[in-house]
Parts: sequence; C-alpha cells; structure tokens
Amino acid sequence: MNIIIWLVVGGLIGWVASMIMKTDGQQGLILNVVVGVIGALLGGFLLAPMFGTGTINSNDFSVASLGVSLLGAIILLAIVNLVRRGTAR
Repeated sequence: MNIIIWLVVGGLIGWVASMIMKTDGQQGLILNVVVGVIGALLGGFLLAPMFGTGTINSNDFSVASLGVSLLGAIILLAIVNLVRRGTAR
C-alpha cells in the first residue's frame, strides 16, 4: 500500500513541477511520476541535509519533505531543459 501512495505523491509532485517549469504539455502521466520520484531522490541528496528533513522516498510525508521533493523535481527539470534546449527556462 505504501508504494501506491509513494507513486501517487511522486506523480503529483512531478505534475506540479512540470507546471512550474512550463513543460506540462510535453509530459504524460508516467513521465510525471518518474520526474517526481527521481526529483525526490535528487532533493534527498542535495537539499534534505540543508533543511534537516527527509523526502517522499524515505517515507516522510510531511510538508517539509514534500517541499524538498518538489524542489528536487524542479531542479531535475531545469537540468533536463538545460541539456535539451540550452536554457533552464
């Protein structure tokens, strides 16, 4: 049951990040989940130690962990845009 919650929250985080970065029209449901989960991993490595919180990947579903996961997903989309288009947008 926990994996289903993890995938749903990852999908929502990926969707919100794609709307913030204006890449929502290019992504589907599966890519939103992938961006949310990988972005949470990236946020866990880079941002979680600075904020002293976990991410959704560490089964911490607090507001701070959702924010760190969202920031990680935004960073991931910026890196992908930078590599693909030459601009982080």
